[in-house]
Amino acid sequence: MRLINRHPDRAGRLMLVLLPFALLLFAYFVGSANRLAENANDKLLPSATQMVAAVDRLAFTEDKRSGNYLFWQDTLSSLKRLGMGLGIAALVGLCLGMAAGTLPLLSAPLSPLLTVLSMVPPLAILPILFIVFGLGELSKVMLIVIGITPVLARDLEQRAREIPTELLIKAQTLGANTWTLMLRVVLPHLLPRLLIALRLVLGSAWLFLIAAEAIASTDGLGYRIFLVRRYLAMDVIVPYVIWITLLAWLMDLGLRQVARLAFPWYEGAKA
Repeated sequence: MRLINRHPDRAGRLMLVLLPFALLLFAYFVGSANRLAENANDKLLPSATQMVAAVDRLAFTEDKRSGNYLFWQDTLSSLKRLGMGLGIAALVGLCLGMAAGTLPLLSAPLSPLLTVLSMVPPLAILPILFIVFGLGELSKVMLIVIGITPVLARDLEQRAREIPTELLIKAQTLGANTWTLMLRVVLPHLLPRLLIALRLVLGSAWLFLIAAEAIASTDGLGYRIFLVRRYLAMDVIVPYVIWITLLAWLMDLGLRQVARLAFPWYEGAKA
C-alpha cells in the first residue's frame, strides 16, 4: 500500500500528535540537566522545579508592592486588549470585506486600498500609533486592529466574490434589494469564513499585542516577559511563553467549536 493511502487509527493518531511534543520536552530537559550539572546557577535552561517555583511565586503569591497576583493580572490585561482588538477588527473587516466583495462601486476604491494596507508592516508604524493615540490602552488595541483588519477584509472579500452569481440573481428575482442581499445572502456565507480567518490571524494578533506591551505598558504578558529578560529570568519567561501558546490554542479551539456548532452546514457545503 502506498504511504499516501495509509491513515492512522484513533490511538495511532493520538500517539503521532503527542510524539513531537514529547520529543521537544525530552530534548529540553536533557539539555537543562546537562547545563545545570555543569553549573548549578545556569539560567539559560531552567529545570522544571525552578519554573514551578517561579509560577508559584507569580500566580499564587501576592506581590508585596501591589498586593496582586501578577500572573493572573498580566493574563487578564492581555486578554482584555486582545479581545477588544479582535472584536473591532472582526467587525470592521467584515463590513469592508462585504462591501469590497459585493458592491462594484465600492470594490474599485476599497480593493486596492486593502491590498496596500495589508502590505504595511504594523510594527513599523508602532511609534506613530504611540504619538497619535498615546501610551494608553488605545494604542495597543489599535495596533492589533490595524495589523489584522486588512488581512481579514481581503480574505472575506475573496469569499464574497466566490458566492455563486445564481444565488444573487435568484434573490433579486424574488424582490430582494441590496440591503436584503447583504444581510440574507452574503452575510451568512461570510460569517463562518470570518471565524476561520480569525483563527488564522490569532498568531499575528498575539505578536502585535506582545510588541506593544513590551514597549509601553505596566502590565500584561508581553510586559512581564520583557521586564524580566534583563535578569535572564528564563524560569519566568519559559512558563509565560508556554501559557501564551496555551491561551492561543484554546482560543483557536473555541473558534473552531463555535464555527462547528453555529454553522454545521459549512463543512458540508465545502465538500
